Order: sequence, then structure tokens, then C-alpha cells
Amino acid sequence: MWQNKTAFDGPFVRLSPRDNVLIAREALGIGHRLVIDGEPVRLRAQIEPGHKIAAVRLSAGEAIRKYDTVIGVAARVIEAGEHVHTHNVALTHLDCDPGFGLDVKPVDYVPQAQRATFAGIVRPDGRVATRNFIGVIASVNCSSTVIHQIAAWFTAERLRPYPNVDGVVAFAQTSGCGMSSPSEHFDVLRRTLAGYARHPNLAGVLIVGLGCERNQVGDLLDSQGLRIGATTHALVMQNEGGTRATIAAGIAAVEKMLPAANDVVRSQVPVSHLKIGLECGGSDGFSGITANPALGAAMDLLVRHGGTAILSETPEIHGVEFMLTRRAVTPEVGQKLLDRLAWWERYTHGHNGQFNGVVGPGNQRGGLANIFEKSLGSAMKAGTTPLQAVYEYAEPIDRAGLVFMDSPGYDPVAVTGQIASGANLICFTTGRGSMFGSKPAPTLKLASNTPMFRRLEDDMDVNCGLVLDGERSIAEMGQEIFERIVRAASGERTKSELLGLGDHEFVPWHMGIVS
Repeated sequence: MWQNKTAFDGPFVRLSPRDNVLIAREALGIGHRLVIDGEPVRLRAQIEPGHKIAAVRLSAGEAIRKYDTVIGVAARVIEAGEHVHTHNVALTHLDCDPGFGLDVKPVDYVPQAQRATFAGIVRPDGRVATRNFIGVIASVNCSSTVIHQIAAWFTAERLRPYPNVDGVVAFAQTSGCGMSSPSEHFDVLRRTLAGYARHPNLAGVLIVGLGCERNQVGDLLDSQGLRIGATTHALVMQNEGGTRATIAAGIAAVEKMLPAANDVVRSQVPVSHLKIGLECGGSDGFSGITANPALGAAMDLLVRHGGTAILSETPEIHGVEFMLTRRAVTPEVGQKLLDRLAWWERYTHGHNGQFNGVVGPGNQRGGLANIFEKSLGSAMKAGTTPLQAVYEYAEPIDRAGLVFMDSPGYDPVAVTGQIASGANLICFTTGRGSMFGSKPAPTLKLASNTPMFRRLEDDMDVNCGLVLDGERSIAEMGQEIFERIVRAASGERTKSELLGLGDHEFVPWHMGIVS
């Protein structure tokens, strides 16, 4: 992994001495002259920030190296100084030895007495929360309007007597009926809903169904081991008397939960209680140079303090999975990751998905040519510690350290799965400027470059562009991110929280047929 050993003192960055491409730090015009390896080179195209140029003449079929790793081959002869991008880079698949466990290094754990702490909310059963919401969950799309109406009733004014409650939030969804059952899709939906229902950041939960859907509320509760009680309530619209009656009953149920939900205090607890979901969206050519490796450094610190880092977005490790399998603590863990990738090969076969090589328009405009180049940067969020376990989507995470949870690369779906798995805070890196937030676990957004951070400062929490500017090392930036995580976990509001984001980003994975 690149570790910021390159000095940023010119218009281009070379990430490894073996790389044959450079990355532009700023916009440069045709004819700009520079010296590469002692040879004068003239730019042959307008180059935007984050984009690549050839450092040397590349023959057709020659490997293109970035981070000292092959990201593709030259589709034709590329002259030194030419723009290297989608128009002249061909995708190639390299068979890499998974090397299970070959790069595992023991974690240098911080002694228990010296580990960092945060101000968390300890639930009666010992779970630790970073926020304190009451959740209203729809078992089916048909009850989504009702749960929105219930949550909307609890305005800031009506919640004023309950200052320790962060809000009443609706988790609406668009499935629960018209789907095959039993099926993997059905199981994933139920697992996701249950993950939210038992999330420590929810002091109380109301689940609302219609009555005739496939995902019956009673069966959902029974299948997931959820029990009706003081903090878990359920309503069925057809039994309650319809829409208005259910809204009234739902408001009354939430009102009963508010006094106990408000009766909490924050206390200092070890950061080993933190489970951080790692996400990237709107990635650019700087994401893998600044924000992602800096977040990886922060996750190395978190793991050393006993916490858990959750890497996801399976399509975005495609082609670089060896970076994780070589750090798998057992061959079984490494093989489970390969099995999930094989599942994705079958799942996306015949479709124009990112897993098949093409990245989104924003990624391309930001300088990323294909999925391998994007994946190299994306995987850096995971840091360098051993891979302890691999989980399926929304599966409860029961191992500390670095783990992987299978998910699509689509941000709301991936983060929904991470939160359902137990993530109590999300770290989201972005180069183009994703406007994202999440509930009940808050999101910290990390900008890859200073111009975007300044342009979107209302939305961005941390400027990792300081690495590119030469003002921070990766390690220093990682320490800063770690400290911001502790503050956010202790209750400091993130930018997305201040903007009210997170009410519409609950998006369970639709992976099956609709009938």
C-alpha cells in the first residue's frame, strides 16, 4: 500500500518509482513542459486534476502501472505526456495468487489501561450506542406512509421535553411483498429490518405492517428472535382500523417509549465498542492518494484500540481481492471472500454493472479509468491489519478488528447493510462530493481534495486534501480522523446531521425477482 512517501512539490504525483503514469495535482494545459526521469516531456492534452499522463512511451498491450500495480494495458501506443484514461486503457484480468495469510502481521494492540475512550450510551444489556433515536420501521412498502406520518408528528417542539432523545426516525422501504419467499432476498430483507430493530442507537422500536403482505409482522418477529416488550412494539394496519387509526396508535406507542428513552446519560467507555462502517462514493483520482489511505490509517489505530472496521462494497475490491486474502487470518476466511466474489460473477453476468469493469460517470470525470483502478484506492480504507472475518449482507458482526461485509457498491444499500450489521458510525470518503447522511448511525464525510472541501464545506467534515497539499502525512491525517471519530461517537454532530440528512437513506438490498 502506498504510504505517502512521495513529496508533493510539483504539478504531478508519482505514487511508486515503478509506475509509468503520473497523476495531475492541478489542471494543466496542452504544451505544459515537465521533466520525467531526467527527460523533457510536453503534455499532449488538457489534463484535469486527478487524471493520469504517461510518464514514458507505452507500447500497445503494455501494462499500465499505478501504485506499482497493473490497472490495465495500453489499448494502443501511448506517447509520453499523453492523457491516460478510458479512451486508451484496456481492461485486463490478472490471475493473482490469493496467498491466504501470507501478509498477516500481528496487531500491536494498545494496552487496555491506555486505550482511548468516548462518551457512549450504555444500554441495560451492555450494548453501547453513539446516538439515541426511536425508530419506526415498515415491514412492507404499504406501511411506509403511515410510519412517515408517525415520525413526522414528533417535531422538535414536541420532543423538547426529551432533550436526550435525538429524534424519531422512520425507516421506510419498498419491498416486503411482491417478492419470492422463501428466498435469499426475503431472508436478507428480514435480517436487515431486524438489524435495525436491535441496533443500540435505537432506544425503542415500533414495527408497522399492513396485514396481508408476505413479510408478516408476527413471522418477522419470530424468525429474527425479536420480542414485544417495553422497547419493542408492533402494529398491523388492517387490525388497527386503517391508516388514521394506525397513525394514532403509533404516536401513542412512541409517546410511551419517550420517557425511558430520555432517561440516559453518556459515560466514558472504551473505543473497542465502536464498529465503523467504511464507505466511499463519488471517488476521484485523489481518493486513493489521500482520503482512503488516511481512513485506513485511522482504522489501524481503531483496531489497535480494540475496535472494529467494516469494509464492504464487494464490486469495489474486484481485481484487488488479493490485498485482503493475503491478510486473512485463516484460509477459510480468505476463501469465503473469494466465494462472495464468485457469487457476484454469477449475479452480474450479462449485465453492464460496475463489477464488469466500467465505473460511473463521476468516477470517470474524476480520473478513474476502470474498476481495478477504483478498487485499488477503495481497498485502502481497510488499512493494514489482518482480515478477521467475512460476513454476508446485514449479518450481525461478532468479531473485532478488520472485517468484510458483502454488499453492492451503491452507497445507501451498502451503508444500510453495515448499520444492520451493527455499525454505530460511518466514515464516508468522497472525491466528487457525495451528499450523504445516515440514521441511526451518523456519517462523517472525508474529502479527498481541498478545492472540493472548500466548495462543499457545509457537507464535508474532514479535509484529507491536506495530504496532497503537503500539510499532513497519511499518519497525521489518520490520527486526525481517529480523533474526529471519537468526538462524533461522543455526540458531536456531523455535517450531515446538522443538515438533517439520513431520513431517506435506508435502502435494503433488493437482490431478487419482483412478482
